[in-house]
Amino acid sequence: MDIIGQGVRRKSQLMAQDIATAGEEYLEEKIGYDSDGDVASEENVEYDDVLELNQFDGLPYSSRYYKLLKERTALPVWKAKSEFMETLVNRQFVMVSGTTKTGRSSQIPQWCAEFCLSVQYQNGMVVCTQIHKQQTVALALRVADEMDVNIGHEVGYSIPLETCCSSDTVLRYCTDDMLLREMMSDPMLEQYGVIIIDQAHERTVSTDVLLGLLKDISLQRPELRVVVLTASHPGPKLLAHWGSGSAPAPFIQLEGLAGGEAVHSSTAGASHKDYFCSALRLVLEIHRSQEGGDVVVFLATSQEIDLAQDILRREGPSLPTAQGELLPITMHPGPGCSLLVLGEGEEGRARRVFLTSSPNEELFWAVDSIRFVIDAGVQRRCVYNPRIRTNSAVIRPISKSQAESRRQLAGKCFCLYPEDMPLANETWPHILESDITSTVLFLKRMEIAGLGHCDFIDRPDPEGLMQALEELDYLAALDDDGNLSEMGIIMSELPLEPQMAKTLLASCEFDCVNEVVTIAAMLTVPSCFLVPSAELRPEAAQCHMKFQHPEGDHFTLINIYKAFKQHQQEPNFCVEKWCQDLYLSLPALQTADALRSELMATLRRIELPVSMPAFGSRINTLNIKKALLAGFFMQVARDVDGSGNYFILNHKHVAQIHPLSGYGTKIPKLGLPDWILFHQYSFSEDNCLRTVSHISPEEFIQMAPQYFFYNLPASESKDILQHILDHGAAHCKGKKTTSPTLETDSPEEQAYERCVIQ
Repeated sequence: MDIIGQGVRRKSQLMAQDIATAGEEYLEEKIGYDSDGDVASEENVEYDDVLELNQFDGLPYSSRYYKLLKERTALPVWKAKSEFMETLVNRQFVMVSGTTKTGRSSQIPQWCAEFCLSVQYQNGMVVCTQIHKQQTVALALRVADEMDVNIGHEVGYSIPLETCCSSDTVLRYCTDDMLLREMMSDPMLEQYGVIIIDQAHERTVSTDVLLGLLKDISLQRPELRVVVLTASHPGPKLLAHWGSGSAPAPFIQLEGLAGGEAVHSSTAGASHKDYFCSALRLVLEIHRSQEGGDVVVFLATSQEIDLAQDILRREGPSLPTAQGELLPITMHPGPGCSLLVLGEGEEGRARRVFLTSSPNEELFWAVDSIRFVIDAGVQRRCVYNPRIRTNSAVIRPISKSQAESRRQLAGKCFCLYPEDMPLANETWPHILESDITSTVLFLKRMEIAGLGHCDFIDRPDPEGLMQALEELDYLAALDDDGNLSEMGIIMSELPLEPQMAKTLLASCEFDCVNEVVTIAAMLTVPSCFLVPSAELRPEAAQCHMKFQHPEGDHFTLINIYKAFKQHQQEPNFCVEKWCQDLYLSLPALQTADALRSELMATLRRIELPVSMPAFGSRINTLNIKKALLAGFFMQVARDVDGSGNYFILNHKHVAQIHPLSGYGTKIPKLGLPDWILFHQYSFSEDNCLRTVSHISPEEFIQMAPQYFFYNLPASESKDILQHILDHGAAHCKGKKTTSPTLETDSPEEQAYERCVIQ
């Protein structure tokens, strides 16, 4: 019987209101709050002379609690506690705006937990959403420490593939997409009395959908409290969204800390090359002439981040060592970013240079060793083009709130743009620029649960919405009335993009689940291939070729995963060194392994058949291709001239296979396939097709829906397919159509009847 469990039981025997009152009296007596909730006197406070019980677990507070309490009361957010608590009691919605280090993300959720405790959790507990899964965990750990409770008990967190909560949890941090998935089983979010949407200013797709649905939920649950936290002024749209009639929602503006000294460039850079070179020169100059302290450099693209690391590694050995070595650390945005490197550096041993980009500003909120920030003033945004079903990279100025957040991180901020350069007033909503197919699938699922209306702050682009509905229709996720079909309901259960979800469901019919679930996991997580510095890339390419499969990159991923699992299970084998030697990412492979286990568990939960492994057999290879085509028939291309110029069937663009692909190496023995299926088309970066595998036109005809085929734009490639469809020809004039490693199909297998997965 653990001591925390005993504390929870003792807590249930105490009257919540009495505890809250005693806590307030104690704070007034020991800290000396004035009528506005400000700390009247902190210097003479003694925290250890009264044995006070923790209102959340019933145990005495530790000495660390009082130490942290003194730090917490110095945060700007504490000046607004009385106003916030009064608003929370009397109003259903409240918005709070405060910059990075005001304490909004750590303190306000604790106060909401106190509010729920005061009514004995009659309406539920507290959940607080975040954008980054790393920051979700970091905040939960910090808040558990401040509340003097164990992580996973009273305070917990939920991120993709990891949950640290229990039945005792009263405050839970989670990513915004995790809360959306939770709504599929609990549409009204009835286990929560307070829902906090943090970082609402980032306007991610998941956050915007949550804000839209919560407005409908709040009408059906008047006891629910919704708190929206932003780093900048929320703007008229957000205020009006939560307002009542002509009255805007209650809004509290926190006093921010004084930002660091900002040094602006006198002129705007003429090109990206200018700010990139200026940023690196500044890093080297800071290391030569400035006192110790870490540096954060905000660039625009992942390519710039990697190139900057290569250059600084080369220049580092020639620099003075008075401040230690120069240690460049890349922190790419997205799921692959790690907070493990953000711990305090060793004093005098190294000056860390964090190379990152938007939207990573708030990841550095608790790093006290940062002394300098270098801000390029631009960001890379991916804008989805529904006509060609791919993203285009656009370089834009950052917003005013991003610029302010960056200045808050350090004592000195070098802005590589003029002070009068126009910055966006607020972040542009991602829902206007993203592929919303997954979002539409989710909202269709919510219609079944009675949440048909999502009151968007900014409605999605009509063209993007129509494209999403069309794609779901092609994937058989919708019925004839436009509602979610049985196939669509099952697809929505899987934490995958709709095309990959359809592929996985098709694999159940083609008896290749074990192989396809591996492909799905490997393609959903960050890439397992490490791309080292330029001089080591030939060696890395040779290492990756050891896993190459002649049928294509999808099959190569299976080879890599199988080798990883085999070595992982060998006793006394160092899988970390194995990954390092072969230029493979161990975190990516571990994440893929965890996702694969989750997908297999989901398939068993919904009672879908799971086939035995059969990788390597001829029929298994054919079945894997059929399953892939069942989901990705919209991503097929044909080599039009035999030299690697691939014509994409559904929008007539021409692209090349990416050099890191197995076919990108142009192995003479294999040559280039005529017809390929690709997973990703990077239009604006390099006009390349990534993760490609060989297919035959007969396989495409068999698996593509008939109405998709007839809607393809006219082209020579479509004529070839039509000829095969009309005459049943196994090959076309002057073109190879069979797989490089598979024998010709039997006459029975050459029947070109369409296979429709329903």
